[in-house]
Amino acid sequence: MDHARRATHRRSRPRPTPRVLALLAALLLAGAGSAPGDGDLPDAVLPPEDRCPVISRPATPGAEDASAIRLREGMVLGIEDLFALRTLLPEEVWQHREVFFYEGMRLEIGPCHRRYPVPAHWSRATGRFAGRVKLDEEGNLRGYVAGVPFPPGAIDESTDPLAGLKWAWNLELRYRGSGPVGSFRLTDMPSRLGSVETYEGDFFLVRTRGRSDLPETQYVVPEAEKNLWVAGGRFHEPTNARHLAWRQFRPDRSLTRYKEADDTFVYVPTMRKTRRAASTWVDGLFTPRYTVSGDSGGGPVPFGASEFGVQGSIQPTAGRSAAASEHIRRGFTGLAIRPNAWHFRYAGAREVLAPLNGERPGWPLNPDRNFGPSGLSVATDRWDVRYAVVIEGLAKRRLDDAAHLKLYVDYQTGQPLYYITRRSNGLLLEVGILVHRFSDDTHDYPPTPDGGKASVFDPVAAVFHSTAEGGTGWRRESYDVRSVGVDPDTLREMTSVSALTRRGR
Repeated sequence: MDHARRATHRRSRPRPTPRVLALLAALLLAGAGSAPGDGDLPDAVLPPEDRCPVISRPATPGAEDASAIRLREGMVLGIEDLFALRTLLPEEVWQHREVFFYEGMRLEIGPCHRRYPVPAHWSRATGRFAGRVKLDEEGNLRGYVAGVPFPPGAIDESTDPLAGLKWAWNLELRYRGSGPVGSFRLTDMPSRLGSVETYEGDFFLVRTRGRSDLPETQYVVPEAEKNLWVAGGRFHEPTNARHLAWRQFRPDRSLTRYKEADDTFVYVPTMRKTRRAASTWVDGLFTPRYTVSGDSGGGPVPFGASEFGVQGSIQPTAGRSAAASEHIRRGFTGLAIRPNAWHFRYAGAREVLAPLNGERPGWPLNPDRNFGPSGLSVATDRWDVRYAVVIEGLAKRRLDDAAHLKLYVDYQTGQPLYYITRRSNGLLLEVGILVHRFSDDTHDYPPTPDGGKASVFDPVAAVFHSTAEGGTGWRRESYDVRSVGVDPDTLREMTSVSALTRRGR
């Protein structure tokens, strides 16, 4: 961008109101915690490929000083090396390192600052349409068609007050192929008195707009042209959640109106019918409250039973129906956000270690994988050294305790690496690590419809530790997920609400 265009661009930028800036600053100072070294980071320019950072190992018996070594691809580190990795991890992850790392772990260093390829059609769409994209005074997106809305090289983080919001939009509209489709296993970790519970099913998140692989249909999927994406799934196990299913339609109007509710429908097995979700507005992907659904063997829990606190009802399944159709922050957190539902700010950039391209499989390919004593560790895997942008947001609207959000976004690929939330008082709420796998490195990955490589990151796992209720958490495994499109019949079923009832019979 030349000097004249840059000056015009800066003059036309909408700026957050003083009240918004004050609220965000107050929350961040309340305890959000900055990444080490944020204040003296250079401009967001990618380090050279294959240049690995130097770490300092603690002194060993017989040695006077700590030793400094340079990481290298293929190096395997154990728990004794964890202290040396502190500067490459978010502070919140380090604070809860006993959850995410364990004795006996084998963390393999992957490539350092690898330049992952992207499909040519995605690059062409970015070059063609990025210049048309604008943000309005409310942080809404205008003029988006396909590709990256704000190319990283055009974001001036040092002067642009909307840099954080632009990175948030890049995250939400990152390249995902046609969207992930596969199975899942959710493992709910107990509090001090509970027991581990597992739930299995299948899910999908299909992009229906911004599809750079569909220029012949104006970059949209004709079956759902008024939606940004369509998501859904169905539980298969255990009995108390079996057949619980849902569909979520995120309207394209949500790009310009963050209060726009999704069209979300839930098939409740005990009612044998589909109903609109009780939670009409959610930030990311909807997940039904699966722990109160279905028939546990003794028949449906009536509305008015002790679980719901009222005595008696003429509709014995109404209470369970309402509870099952509520949103729960489990399973698919981090796969999608509403950027215009947050006041985002750019909080710096730094080198991090993250499982961007994990190598070790989990369920269903390897159902017995060890996730450490906590059940929330993905330390025994391949972790890349990446350059990440850190953005922090204050919620405009929320349905739960998550008032503040911190995201680590991979600069080169736009993928989410870490997802951290806090309460309105600044206290830490949850810390999440997102695991991806790059399709081009996956054996026998199916080609795209035109016979090319997908070059997409599949969201194969996530581990979230919650600091509330004595420390709980959950883990999702989806190691068979693929993002290369589905056949027309399956796509029609995914975009149909009536399919929920047909399949539930």
